Amino acid sequence: MRPRPRTTCDSVAQMALPTRPLGRTGVEVTILGYGAMELRGGPLGPEIEDAEAGRLLNALLDSGVNLIDTSIDYGRSEELIGRYLAPRRDEFFLASKCGCLLDLSPDALPPYPHDFSAANVRAGIEQSLERLQTDRLDLLQVHMSPSRSEMESHGTIEEMVKLRDEGKVRFLGMSGLLPNLPEQIEMGVFDVFQIPYSAVQREHEDLIAAAAAGGAGVLVRGGAARGAPSDDKAWTVPPIGLAEGEAQQRWEEGGIEDLLDGMSRMEFTLRFTLSHPGLSSTIVGTSRINHLESNVAIASMGPLPPDVYEEAKRRLPGG
Repeated sequence: MRPRPRTTCDSVAQMALPTRPLGRTGVEVTILGYGAMELRGGPLGPEIEDAEAGRLLNALLDSGVNLIDTSIDYGRSEELIGRYLAPRRDEFFLASKCGCLLDLSPDALPPYPHDFSAANVRAGIEQSLERLQTDRLDLLQVHMSPSRSEMESHGTIEEMVKLRDEGKVRFLGMSGLLPNLPEQIEMGVFDVFQIPYSAVQREHEDLIAAAAAGGAGVLVRGGAARGAPSDDKAWTVPPIGLAEGEAQQRWEEGGIEDLLDGMSRMEFTLRFTLSHPGLSSTIVGTSRINHLESNVAIASMGPLPPDVYEEAKRRLPGG
């Protein structure tokens, strides 16, 4: 067993993160989860040394975060999680994805092609378990929101059920979005949905409520709007799915600066996401411990005051 890297992030460890039930799974997850895409490395992600990744991952668990979301598509992230967190496997809820290609070239650029065949689903899980150094995934999510007909023609769900029956997967999920998300919810087979949502990207707001009303847990991705409102990015990086400048335009036309009352734009954005009553957890990624500290501190404050949240929804488009 490798020695566990120690973290000096005492301030992170002192934060108390609230938890919420992950729908009918019965699992309690922290309202802030960690998205491991930032650990994929270059050229698409930030360069990060292995040892630094280990310090970040252990600081994550020391902070109280108990949900980690990764994917075969995220480069070396599964390998790094396995290397540094295998000794602490029982401390966190581990989610990954299926449908990803196992032989994807390191030089490939997104959007990546996917294969939802039963054979590829099984091969992907076997590879993920090996890389993650674990005997089970807590959540297996279909990646990239395929249609119901595509999954039915490939036997995707049937293979996922077999993997669950074999104990290699605990719960089944869908990383979904429009236009296929409504029919995916209606299928009634997914325990958890991962759905994009933030103050400047509210298009899926009602579908989050619908998924939760059906008993599913909801993980939000993009809940920090990809960091676009932060002082360092200052809207230069658009949230995925929005045209360049669209997020800033929505923010400015809504007069959101008038609602901040001392909050930073990032605090407002993350707490807006946490205010959705259907949300179980919001997944935020980073490769830097100081960003982790800031995210934990903000999430520990919980949702926005109800009157501020309702006024923001009135002003912002897309819901």
